[in-house]
Amino acid sequence: MIKSLALASRRATAATLVAAAVVALAGLPDAAQAQAKEQFFPLLVYRTGPYAPNGTPWANGKQDYIKLINARDGGINGVKITYEECETGYATDKGVECYERLKGRGATVFDPQATGITFALTDKVPQDKIPLITLGYGLAASQDGGVFKWNFPLMGSYWTAADIIIQHIGRKEGGLNKLKGKKVALVYHDSPFGKEPIPLLEERSKMHGFDLLKIPVTAPGVEQKSAWLQVRQQRPDYVLLWGWGVMNSTALKEAQATGYPREKMYGVWWSGAEPDVKDVGMGAKGYNALALNGFGQQAKVMQEILKHVHDKGQGTGPRDEVGSVLYTRGVIIQMLTIEAVRRAQERFGKGKVMTGEQVRWGLENLALDEKRLEELGFTGLLRPISTSCQDHMGSTWARIHTWDGTKWVMDDTWYQADEQILKPMVKAAADKYAAEKKLQRRTPQDCQS
Repeated sequence: MIKSLALASRRATAATLVAAAVVALAGLPDAAQAQAKEQFFPLLVYRTGPYAPNGTPWANGKQDYIKLINARDGGINGVKITYEECETGYATDKGVECYERLKGRGATVFDPQATGITFALTDKVPQDKIPLITLGYGLAASQDGGVFKWNFPLMGSYWTAADIIIQHIGRKEGGLNKLKGKKVALVYHDSPFGKEPIPLLEERSKMHGFDLLKIPVTAPGVEQKSAWLQVRQQRPDYVLLWGWGVMNSTALKEAQATGYPREKMYGVWWSGAEPDVKDVGMGAKGYNALALNGFGQQAKVMQEILKHVHDKGQGTGPRDEVGSVLYTRGVIIQMLTIEAVRRAQERFGKGKVMTGEQVRWGLENLALDEKRLEELGFTGLLRPISTSCQDHMGSTWARIHTWDGTKWVMDDTWYQADEQILKPMVKAAADKYAAEKKLQRRTPQDCQS
């Protein structure tokens, strides 16, 4: 009798534990459960540290676009989007930690938000079958999808950026042949990000006969006295600024103190946002930077975000930040990610959660023309973009905008990187990478997968 009661008690306890486990699974975002019902996006961010003023609006734009798609559309063809932020502080080791922790949650795509983190993850993602979106940053050679199956430097790289700046300077001088004998200084963040444009600039230097001065700045860039002493001594005709976060405003203040004309300065598109110039104000007047995307609250998508997200008290950041340069870039990145999922669903099943491999196919088969961009509300914010197996960038368009002391003023001229220069460089770099890693180029059959 005693044995029977003990057995019954153990069975009751076991049943209670099983029931409790079922309730717990129903209430918690377990990886398997979330993967079955929701499309999970990991969001690597840096809201702290010296790069926070630039990283924060970028992260806010991404999150607000997810909220818009969930609130207005009910997700992607009925599939709700979930997300989780992970703070990296722009540090590579923390970025890798975030990746390792979040990939098991059902993550199907990562935006590392840092070139250093991208370099560290590039060897990991083929095994994990998770694509990397590196819009306007990352490894320039990864444009070559024949080698870099999982990397997508959408809309541009630091080689396309550097090429466009040189094109623009040549145009101002009356022709690229007029650059012969000129001095061009690259003041750059001493990191993978800052070093990435150097091969392209060296190639252009050989082609056109200008002297390239390379002036590194130690991260985070709050101390630049020695760099600008070199600028004052060398007196370059132009200064290219490859900075991020606090480095940019510091450089502009040092240029002002040194007396270097800001109209002779050209920043990469990560050195041309409101946080870079607002504290310098009129002291930055005349400074130029690449514009990878348009901006402003007048765009339809921004009006939709204000209506469906901010007006309901769900905005991630301040309302007046909506439509700013980096906020808009974050919105564009998230839109391209979501459109890759939508594209994948067209092939693998609407209303289904896509895997990393399926999202990779979607990223490789993006086809956003003017009509589709208008439908999405992005008219004026970016040019059409179309990717393929061989081209993981899809577009190299950019413009120049100039700070007038209070606001950015956009030049109407669109530039494209010169493919005759770029393609051989990209292929050579990709082939070198493939040889080092013992990789084979993708076959036509693989391109269909």
